Amino acid sequence: MSTTMGRALCLAGLALAGPAAQAQAQPGQVNVICSVQADWCNMIQTVFAKSTGIKVNMSLRGSGEALAQLIAEKANPKTDVWFGGTGDPHLQAAESDLTVEYRSPALAQLQPWAQQQAKQSGYKTVGIYSGPLGFGYNTELIAKKKLAVPKSWADLLKPEYKGEIQVANPASSGTAYTMVATLVQLMGEDKAFDYLKGLHRNVGQYTRSGTGPIKAVARGETAVSISFVHDGPGEKLQGFPVETVTPAEGTGAEIGSMSIVKGAKNIEPAKRSTNGR
Repeated sequence: MSTTMGRALCLAGLALAGPAAQAQAQPGQVNVICSVQADWCNMIQTVFAKSTGIKVNMSLRGSGEALAQLIAEKANPKTDVWFGGTGDPHLQAAESDLTVEYRSPALAQLQPWAQQQAKQSGYKTVGIYSGPLGFGYNTELIAKKKLAVPKSWADLLKPEYKGEIQVANPASSGTAYTMVATLVQLMGEDKAFDYLKGLHRNVGQYTRSGTGPIKAVARGETAVSISFVHDGPGEKLQGFPVETVTPAEGTGAEIGSMSIVKGAKNIEPAKRSTNGR
């Protein structure tokens, strides 16, 4: 992850993790669902704990799984903060009255698209990072199998990629949902679903999480992934032969978001992070 991305996530996490208190707070801990890469989640967990003394109970879920958990726990929430993942499920959570309104004093410091996300949701969620959808590929595996680097959505339908592509399941992953929405906008609904049928022939595995495919690429388990391009540099920094590309026909992007769960029981520890103490 880049330094800029790390600073942005830390700012968002520290500045936006606490609404007005509800229910009885349990001092010293906060329960977080994290829907970004595991190393990002670990970084946030460590930095927050060191800077506040508050224990972070972190669970990792894809965006779709996180939303399903909030719906299932609506009567008795076990989660305080939902951090990261694509914006659409966060907006759905806001519309379903699963999250609460909160306007951080730091809101004005965020990018206009982040502020717009907050305004659109009635300030029940906020944008914390953004990035385009694209393809990841393993340079060594591509060369070994004598495959061309895919540069377009159309390229992924070529027979030589049969079994060489991984993408997440749209039922559990916001990344894959973004892919479907992107294709519909680019092609129209009928052509997009025809495209997905063709793509299915070349998909070797559908993963639960949107970050799974790029990790499989990094470790040589598959040649190509459909993933957000900002997931690639972190793997490359660890020494894996990973590169990314955005498709020539155009692509979509995510606004990763953060939300406070309605009825959360550990609000006060999260609220302290807003004050930096």
